[in-house]
Amino acid sequence: MPGQTGKVLLAYSGGLDTSTILAWLIDEGYDVIAFMADVGQEEDFEAARSKALECGAKDFILADLRREFIEELIFPAVQANAIYEDVYLLGTSLARPVIARGMIEAAEKTGCQYVSHGCTGKGNDQVRFELAFYGLKPDIKVIAPWRIPEFFNRFAGRSALLEYAESKGIPVTQTKAKPWSTDENLFHISYEAGILEDPNTTPPADMWKLTKSPESAPDTPERIVIEFKQGVPSKVKVLSTGKEHTDPVDVFLTLNALARANGIGRIDIVENRFIGVKSRGCYESPGATILRAAHLDLEGLTLDREVRRIRDQVITQKFSEQLYYGFFFSPECEFVRSCIPQSQKTVNGQVKVALYKGNVIIEGRSSEELLYDEKFTSMDEQGGFDSAATSGFITVQAIRLRRYGLGLSEKGQGGSDRETAYAIRK
Repeated sequence: MPGQTGKVLLAYSGGLDTSTILAWLIDEGYDVIAFMADVGQEEDFEAARSKALECGAKDFILADLRREFIEELIFPAVQANAIYEDVYLLGTSLARPVIARGMIEAAEKTGCQYVSHGCTGKGNDQVRFELAFYGLKPDIKVIAPWRIPEFFNRFAGRSALLEYAESKGIPVTQTKAKPWSTDENLFHISYEAGILEDPNTTPPADMWKLTKSPESAPDTPERIVIEFKQGVPSKVKVLSTGKEHTDPVDVFLTLNALARANGIGRIDIVENRFIGVKSRGCYESPGATILRAAHLDLEGLTLDREVRRIRDQVITQKFSEQLYYGFFFSPECEFVRSCIPQSQKTVNGQVKVALYKGNVIIEGRSSEELLYDEKFTSMDEQGGFDSAATSGFITVQAIRLRRYGLGLSEKGQGGSDRETAYAIRK
C-alpha cells in the first residue's frame, strides 16, 4: 500500500491496536483524522486527543453519543430482552451501530474518502462496523489493516505491536504482564485475548475493572424501585437515600453505580462468533443485568401470554442475532425493531429490587394494567370463572393424548411400567 493518498477517518480508542494503526496509516501516506466516540467509557479524552495528535493525526474528533446509545440501542434491547446464546447481553454489539453512524457522519463532514478500524480479522466487530458503514453510506471505502497482508504479516502477535509502539514512542496501557484486550462503554466492558484465550484459565481478580467481587460487596442489601413505561425504564428510586433519577443517562449511570458496588454483572462465556470460530469473552454488564431482571419480571405481570411467546420466539431471537452479527442497518432489522414497541404497550409499572452480593433479587412488582386479577387467580376464593368449566378444557386438551395412547396400545407399545413409559420409540 505504499504511496497511497487520501483522508482516512480512524475509529480511535487510544489503545495499542489503533495507536499502532494510526502511525502505520501515516507511514503508508494517508492523512488521518482520529475519531473517538464517547459511549460512556471511563476514558481520559484529553489524553487520547493529545496522544492521537502526537502520533501524527491531522485532527481529533470526539463525539458524545451517550444519549443516542441509550435511547436508540440500549432501551430497545431492554424492551426486547436481547441476549445472545442465553448469556451475553450484547454490550459491544449494541455500541457498534452508534459508533458507525457517528463515524459516517464525521467522514462526510470532513471529506474523508476512507474509514478505518482496528478490529481483528478473526472477530465479530469487523463485520459489525463494515456492514453498518455500507448500510449507511454504500460508496464508503474501508481500510481494515488486520486483513491486509502487509500489516498482519508485520505484526504477527501482540508482542510485535508492543515493540512497534515502543519504537514509535507510543505509550500504551497494555503490557506483556497483562496481555488482554478491553473494550468499554456505558453498557459494559469486555475482556478477551492473551491469557483469557485458554477457556480454563480463571480470570485474575485484578482484571475485573468495574464491579466489586461478590464476596467483598456490602453485607446489607441495596433496595431500589424501577419504574417502566412501555418497557422503557423511566425512573429509579434509591430507597436508602430517597433520590429519584429520571433522565435516561442518569437512570443508567445510577444503576451501573449501584450494581458495581454490589458485585453484579460479571459474565464469563465461550461464544460462537459470526465467522464460525469460538471465542472466550469475559464481560461486566452491571446496570444492564439489573434492568434485564426487573423488566422480565414486570412482563410476567403485564404482558399477554401469546404476545410474549411470539416476541420471545421471534423478535428477541432475531433482534439479538441481528445485533450480534452486525445487521442493525438492514431492512429485516428495521422490521424487527418496529415490532418491539408494539409488544411493550402494556409493560407499565414498578419493580422492587434488592441488590446483594452479586444477586438481583425481585421483591415485588405493581402495575395498573389489568392483565393480573388477584381475586380471579386466588386459590382461596371462587370467582372470575366457574372452576367446573375446567373439566371441559381438560377433556378437549386430552383428545390428542388419548388418541396417541390408544395408537401405542394397538401396536403393543403402550404401558405404564417405568421402562415403557419413558421410552423414546422409533
